[in-house]
Amino acid sequence: MKALLKRAKYSLDRLAARRQAADISFFHGFVPPPYGGGNQFLRALWTELERRGWRLENNTISPVTRACVYNSFNFDFDRLRAFRRQRCRMVHRVDGPISVYRGSDDGTDRRIWEINRDIADVTVFQSEYSRARHAAMGLVFKDATVIHNASDPAIFHPRGRVAFDRSRRIRLIATSWSDNSNKGADILAWLDARLDPARFELTFLGRSAVPFPRARVLPPVPSVQVAELLRAHDIFITASLHESCSNALIEALSCGLPALYVDSGSNGEIVKDGGIPFNAREELPDLLNRMVAEYEMRQARVAAPILADVADRYLAAMGLHTRPEAQ
Repeated sequence: MKALLKRAKYSLDRLAARRQAADISFFHGFVPPPYGGGNQFLRALWTELERRGWRLENNTISPVTRACVYNSFNFDFDRLRAFRRQRCRMVHRVDGPISVYRGSDDGTDRRIWEINRDIADVTVFQSEYSRARHAAMGLVFKDATVIHNASDPAIFHPRGRVAFDRSRRIRLIATSWSDNSNKGADILAWLDARLDPARFELTFLGRSAVPFPRARVLPPVPSVQVAELLRAHDIFITASLHESCSNALIEALSCGLPALYVDSGSNGEIVKDGGIPFNAREELPDLLNRMVAEYEMRQARVAAPILADVADRYLAAMGLHTRPEAQ
């Protein structure tokens, strides 16, 4: 009965979609912020494409829709198959591998690969790390390309940053919307217990299952407040493992913060010379002193992905090479 009701709903929604006229469809279960990085990036991409005049729809495909971006596994697979039609280019945005990030394999990575094999025309990996790690697992995706994430420049930007000053306490910040153990909160708490309170202060923004002995711990807040807090700090720290393309890291870089980051996943691919990597928590005190000594040089080399460039590359992957008004 449940399956029959679902198919009936799809039929009604397809009828309604026939009266729409969109250029691009996003198949993703959008959630109001604050929420995870994929949700935040797709909101930023939606805003940029809408600003350019593209007509967008969510979880439907109209008769004239030219491309559909479907996100990893964060949507209704059966619904997408029901709406799929010819002459709509299917672009699959893939992150993970999920089993590596979560530390267990429940079959999600293979389901993602199967729907890619079944309906994708092109695959967008968020990092070279993600593409290579999937390939090492024997999962080869359709017509793969790599496009990093980017943050909304209207919100995440360096304008109005607090000036760096060694004569005051250096302000460190970490953010995470998940309390997954791979986010590295235990490493941050270890560092927090060993920071010289006369030289450093740490803010942790988000969710953590690990208590912090001294840090100022704040709950998740909307993006505008996240950006304000980032600009009020000097250095971003992340100990998050196996990230396919950390939005938290990109948001910090976009606000002009150099990063002290664990050398895992795509972190180094994103940061490049705008920060310093570490491999073990015991390295952190010395590397933090090095970051302070090299601050101006590291900060000058911060270069976050630019949303306009990322949107251009997504449009190319969709096969949309003309402005919407020129169609």
